[in-house]
Amino acid sequence: MTDNTIRWSHAGETHQAEWLTSIQPNPPKWFEVIGDQTNADTAYRLASEGCGMIYQGDFQNARQLLQALARRIDKKPLKAASTMLETFHLYRARQIQRANILNKVILHLAQGRSSLKRAPDASEALACALDSAVPASLLIPLQMLQGMVGAYEWRKKGVMIPVLGQNIYPYYGVYSPVRGEYLELIAQAPLQAKTAMDIGTGTGVIAALLARRGVPNIIATDNQPRALACAQDNLQRLGFANRVKVVEADLFPLASTVDLIVCNPPWLPAKANAPIEHAVYDQDSRMLKAFLAGVKAHLNVNGEAWLIMSDLAEQIGLRKPGELAGWIADAGLEIVQRLDTQPKHAKARDEQDPLFAARSKEATSLYRLKSR
Repeated sequence: MTDNTIRWSHAGETHQAEWLTSIQPNPPKWFEVIGDQTNADTAYRLASEGCGMIYQGDFQNARQLLQALARRIDKKPLKAASTMLETFHLYRARQIQRANILNKVILHLAQGRSSLKRAPDASEALACALDSAVPASLLIPLQMLQGMVGAYEWRKKGVMIPVLGQNIYPYYGVYSPVRGEYLELIAQAPLQAKTAMDIGTGTGVIAALLARRGVPNIIATDNQPRALACAQDNLQRLGFANRVKVVEADLFPLASTVDLIVCNPPWLPAKANAPIEHAVYDQDSRMLKAFLAGVKAHLNVNGEAWLIMSDLAEQIGLRKPGELAGWIADAGLEIVQRLDTQPKHAKARDEQDPLFAARSKEATSLYRLKSR
């Protein structure tokens, strides 16, 4: 293996393909060819040892093997824990192990297509998911390819946003606004701003909602090229491109002040282990703290900042009660109103979820902040 090129032998022939570190930074330690006769026990052992298993045979059998591996991992109960925080760390460890195991089932694609029997043509989904051209010969985890195909379908069909009354079209790797309760808070909060910023815009859904509510001049920022392209596409589709300027920035654009700044940062202060997880996990609350620290310098006189947060971190024990309020005060800000709502996602009602005790108590809040 040199650079990102993987070489392997099968049936007396030598093959090679590219491994994309942009979507899976660490390739497996070594590779073996498996097929329809490989059972889940053997595959689990190989994956646990760090082997990348290049599947040859029937595509549907490869999917069934992946499902069998997932069931094997998921059926194991978590170890008993004395605190919710300990349960969370055990849960995260199993999530990471699950991804590591499942991502060891690998397909070889030539010109974006698999030669496996009954394999669908995923070339368009792959092309949309990658930032660069699709390599002529590529190795990719089946789990990731399925995620790309699913994201491609969402991108084509869109996700209905009730408070907008229209669809948002998320790109692969850009967090989809499937939790609508925070958008309902943004739709309800008192609004008189003429200028606004949407920090970490993602799909552009918050910027679109502010435009729908009548804000005529909005800056939407993100530091990820794929998110910027996704936001621009959505705002164009919705007819708000003339109201919203999409800008590449790490949080705030330089030398800009506005009447309203809105931010929905990642809610859990823990390490992300995959690119898509950066929308959920904010290690050491770095983005949250940087946002709060920068607000005053970018607010007009009598301006407001809206911080959208869940208290799941407090319920789990990842953040101490009152810690967020302390950071807000340290930034020279005060809370003038807090709007709360309860989560509506399925996990909040799933008593089998290891974190149910925390999720069932979770509240999502919009903090209206002003300079002190």
